[in-house]
Amino acid sequence: MYKVKEIYYTIQGEGYHTGRPAVFVRFSGCNLWSGREEDRQKAICKFCDTDFWGTDGERGGKYTAEQLSAIVYDLWPTDMGQHPFIVCTGGEPGLQLDQALVDFLHDANIQIAIETNGTVELANDIDWICVSPKADSKIIITYGNELKLVYPQLENDPEQYSHLDFEHYYLQPLDDESQAAHITKCVEYCMRYPQWKLSLQTHKFIGID
Repeated sequence: MYKVKEIYYTIQGEGYHTGRPAVFVRFSGCNLWSGREEDRQKAICKFCDTDFWGTDGERGGKYTAEQLSAIVYDLWPTDMGQHPFIVCTGGEPGLQLDQALVDFLHDANIQIAIETNGTVELANDIDWICVSPKADSKIIITYGNELKLVYPQLENDPEQYSHLDFEHYYLQPLDDESQAAHITKCVEYCMRYPQWKLSLQTHKFIGID
């Protein structure tokens, strides 16, 4: 059984697939933070703004691969003429997205993207791998389609990752009280080092999940 916080249909708001319709499957649990506010100071990742604790979100629960697939198809518009596209996120989805689930979803003609912190091994044949490194963690997934770095982080400099094997490199402004300044810094860095592109969390600007 797979523990899921929430499942919902929306528009991808950030990174390479910005603007693309997708079913988001948010798995419960993470290896960098418990998800409980009382543990925030002990967390490796201290700026996480996502609720991934438990299974009490929209369509949250414990599911088999077959049940997850059925929910995805129930949410995906049947007249689009395209196979469903899902974004596996968390928390850390790599803790639960195992080979059995990947194979089952592919057999159901579901395209799989993952947003991972890159610190755990991943199953084979995931269609789109987005690694988002977090401060004070060591990534072991050094290849993929997209590397998306929250910026600025004192402990994480983009130069640490520019040599890795990714097709696309994004800087995403840290979302806190100084976000406007962070956007400016991201723009300046991307213009100076054009290997990097700017990723904005457009879903927050337009008021969708």
